[in-house]
Amino acid sequence: MKHNMRYIKWGLTAFFVVLGGIISYYVIFHLNSLKSAISGVVVILMPIIDGMILGYLMTPVVNGIEHKLIKPIFKKLNINQKKRQRRTISIVVALLIIIAALYAFFSIIIPQIGNSIRTIIEQLPSYVDTITMWTSQLLENNPTIANRVTELINTYFSDIEAFINAKLMPQVNNLIMTISMSVVSILKEFWNLIIGFIISIYILASKETFAAQAKKITYAFLPTETANRFISNVRFANQTFGGFFVGKIADSIIIGLICFIGTSILGTPFCVLISVIIGVTNIVPFFGPFLGAVPSILLILFIDPMQALYFLIFVIVLQQVDGNIIGPKILGNSTGLSSFWVIFAITLFGGIWGIFGMIVGVPIFAILFAFLKSVIEMRLANKELSPETSKYLHLLAIDVETNQYVNFSEDTKKPFEKIDKFQIKNKENGQQKNNKSNNHSHNNNPPNNNNRNNRQNNNRSNHMKKTNTDNNQK
Repeated sequence: MKHNMRYIKWGLTAFFVVLGGIISYYVIFHLNSLKSAISGVVVILMPIIDGMILGYLMTPVVNGIEHKLIKPIFKKLNINQKKRQRRTISIVVALLIIIAALYAFFSIIIPQIGNSIRTIIEQLPSYVDTITMWTSQLLENNPTIANRVTELINTYFSDIEAFINAKLMPQVNNLIMTISMSVVSILKEFWNLIIGFIISIYILASKETFAAQAKKITYAFLPTETANRFISNVRFANQTFGGFFVGKIADSIIIGLICFIGTSILGTPFCVLISVIIGVTNIVPFFGPFLGAVPSILLILFIDPMQALYFLIFVIVLQQVDGNIIGPKILGNSTGLSSFWVIFAITLFGGIWGIFGMIVGVPIFAILFAFLKSVIEMRLANKELSPETSKYLHLLAIDVETNQYVNFSEDTKKPFEKIDKFQIKNKENGQQKNNKSNNHSHNNNPPNNNNRNNRQNNNRSNHMKKTNTDNNQK
């Protein structure tokens, strides 16, 4: 039976090795087919993905209403507290609040934005005339610049005309087709959102059950210690993502309201449109206010350059207030990243996924950073070394024997000489230890050899005595 089990294990190992080789071959040489298959699955599951995202974003609202509003009311009215009833009422109240907020946004803010865009389109000729007048005045006062601009226009006008006739005009049909497909995609995504919204209600109603099932599966297929660590990491990821996105949305709403109040006081044109732009782009960490400020300043610049200057100063002050007062109060230290790593995460994931990557890059990188930090601290603990970064600021070296931290002074200009001396000293100590151990072994070896020889001689003499005694008896 044992031999059969051993053969079965060998067979399974060989099977999985061959299967892994086939999968690796398919992934390497049929990567495009694999990508298209994954994309097809994602498209099919998009309503469920949208529902999971919506449910995740609405979870804090539902939890807050359930624990801070519905549960105290049930307790005060002495109503039997059944969790399913509380959850149903909490979901209904949360949906009513969200629908009311969306209705207020679309009924109040969207018309204002539409009026601003209509005004911009209607006054576009006057904006062009203003720019033309500024350009004419600049060229009249600077003949050298005028001649250079004329040369550039003559040089590139023929190239532009050739580009329009040869490349742009033949692509008009493709452009119309692309616009039509975009409209169809938008309608399809809107339908997916509707289905996802319905799915999110079921997810919110049974989220504890789904969490329990996920834990059960984790403990079934993973060792207990690994499962505990995995669940702890998932909780940390949930805390990081939830705290960041909920806090960032609240922060963006507050910044949009402050921007609307400030621009209304300053008399900035298109204050509603500009406040919406500033609030929406503020979701992007660090670069968000500047991304929203650039198109806003350009809009104001066409009408009143001085107002554009005032708005620039206002945005800089608003960004400082958000970064130093409002943001830390709402977000706290939800990511645990310094400013450098925030910029690094935005740059990296923004280059991979665009605007979406700039939004989700910071919490994703925060999770990876925390995981790497825990691994490093665990390895340092195994070596009985300190995980505190402050211990390594002025570190020269660590003593191999005692794990003692040897630091250099801040006034020292060349610590490398001390490092060389410390390494030489350690080598000398190591050589001395080796010499001592060798001498000790040499001193101990002769007695051992003598004792062994004495034992052999005694055994021989005893054997000879025993032989003589036997012969005498015979």
